[in-house]
Amino acid sequence: MTNFKFPDHFLWGGAVAANQCEGAYLEDGKGLSLVDLLPSVEEGRWDALVDPQKTMATKYNYYPSHESIDFYHRYKEDIKLFAEMGFKCFRLSISWPRIFPNGDETVPNEKGLEFYDKVFAECHKYGIEPVVTINHFDTPVGLMKDYNGWANRKTIDFYLNFCETIFKRYKDQVKYWMTFNEINMILHIPMFGGGMDITNAENPEEMKYQAIHHQLVASAMATKLGHEINPENMIGCMLAAGTTYPNTPNPNDIWKAMEADREGYFFVDVQARGYYPSYSKRLFKEKNIQLKMEDGDLEVMRDHTVDYVAFSYYSSRLTSADPEVNKETEGNVFATLKNPYLKASEWGWQIDPLGLRITMNAIYDRYQKPLFIVENGLGAVDKVEADGSINDDYRIDYLREHVREMGEAMEDGVELLGYTPWGCIDLVSAGSGEMKKRYGFIYVDRDNEGKGTLNRSKKKSFDWYKKVIETNGTDLA
Repeated sequence: MTNFKFPDHFLWGGAVAANQCEGAYLEDGKGLSLVDLLPSVEEGRWDALVDPQKTMATKYNYYPSHESIDFYHRYKEDIKLFAEMGFKCFRLSISWPRIFPNGDETVPNEKGLEFYDKVFAECHKYGIEPVVTINHFDTPVGLMKDYNGWANRKTIDFYLNFCETIFKRYKDQVKYWMTFNEINMILHIPMFGGGMDITNAENPEEMKYQAIHHQLVASAMATKLGHEINPENMIGCMLAAGTTYPNTPNPNDIWKAMEADREGYFFVDVQARGYYPSYSKRLFKEKNIQLKMEDGDLEVMRDHTVDYVAFSYYSSRLTSADPEVNKETEGNVFATLKNPYLKASEWGWQIDPLGLRITMNAIYDRYQKPLFIVENGLGAVDKVEADGSINDDYRIDYLREHVREMGEAMEDGVELLGYTPWGCIDLVSAGSGEMKKRYGFIYVDRDNEGKGTLNRSKKKSFDWYKKVIETNGTDLA
C-alpha cells in the first residue's frame, strides 16, 4: 500500500501515436507521413531518420508503419481491452495526412474525419476521455517536399487549418489537446520534429530555431483558436523531459547540466510563460541566429499560453564538461553518460524512478501549471510461454517504482492531471522501427519483419495495471 492518495478525478490511462499503431497508411484517402518512408531497423532506419535525402529517395523492402498493429481496423477490440483495464483516458494522435493528405489542402478528407469520430465514440462508450496530440511526428510528406516543412512560415497556416478542422469537428468529443509531441525533438532530429531538411542550410542552427519559432507561434495561435471554439478545452504543450545530472560537483559540470536542461525548457518557457527566456539572447548571438518575426508574434505567444505542461519521461540524463569523459549510453536520441548508480534497459535506457520525482518538481517549480505525464514505460523483449502467458514482471517493477515516485511528487505539492504509460498496447518503436521493443500491457503478435497474426493477448502487467487503477494507485503490489 502507498502512503499517499491520488485525486478522485485522476486520469489513469495509456498512450499511443497514430503513425506507430494505425497502419492503413494509404487507406480511405490518407496521404503519406514522413514515418511512412522510414524503413525497418535492419535496413537502416536510424540513418534515414537523420538523413532526409535517404528518407525521400531510397526505396526499402519493408516499412513498419504501413500496417503497424492495424489499429485502424481493430480499434474497437483495443479500446474494449483498455476499458477492461479501467482506463479513465486514452492518449492518441490524429494523423495529419489522414485529414489533409498533402498538408496544404483547404478541404479535409471526410473519410479520415469519420475514422476519428468512430474512435472517440468508442472511447466515450466506455467512459474514456480522449487526450489528443495534434502533431505527433507525422508531418505530411507533401509539406516537406513542397515547403520544407516548419522551416517555411506557410506551414503555420496549414497547421492552423488542420487545428480548426479538428477543434470544430470534435468539439463535443475531445477536451484535452496537445499542440506538438516532444516539441524539443526538432533540435535533435529536424526531419522528425520539423518535417524539414537542413542539409544544405547556410546556418543549420538558424534554420532549426526559425522553424521552432514558427511552431511556437503556431502553438500559441492554436491555443487561442481552441479556447475560442470551446472555452472548456484544455490545451497543453508536450516536452521530452528528464532532468540532467552533473557528473561531479565541479561547477563546470553543474553549468553544463543546467545548459542541457535549458535546451528543453526553452520551448516550454515560451509556451507556458509566454515569452522567450532571458538566456535565449546569448544563445542566438553565439549561434549567429537572426530570427524573422512578424508583427503580432510576440503578442500572441504572450497572450495565449498553455493550460498544462505534458511531458514524456523515460530516464534522467548525465553530463560532464570534461571531454575525456565520453562513455555515452546507446539507444536514445538524447546522449547521456552512463550513470553508475542506475540500471539500464536492454536498449541502454537508464532506469531512474526518483528522477521522475525530481523532474516533476523541477518543471512544476518553474511553471506552476498542472502537469500531465503522457509517456513513461519500459521497452523490453517479451517471451510468450507455452501456455500463452507473458510474465513481464520487469515491466511491473519499472512502472510500480515510477508510480510510487509520481505519488511522492504529488505529496511534494506538484499538481498532476494524469498518467498515460507509453505504448499501452505493443506498437512500432518510433526510433528503431522494431516490434520486439515492446512497452504494452497488451501483446500484439507481430515481429520485426511484419510477420504474425496481429492477435492481441494480455500480459501479466495488464492485471497489475487494472488493479492500480481500481485502487486509484493505493495498491501497487
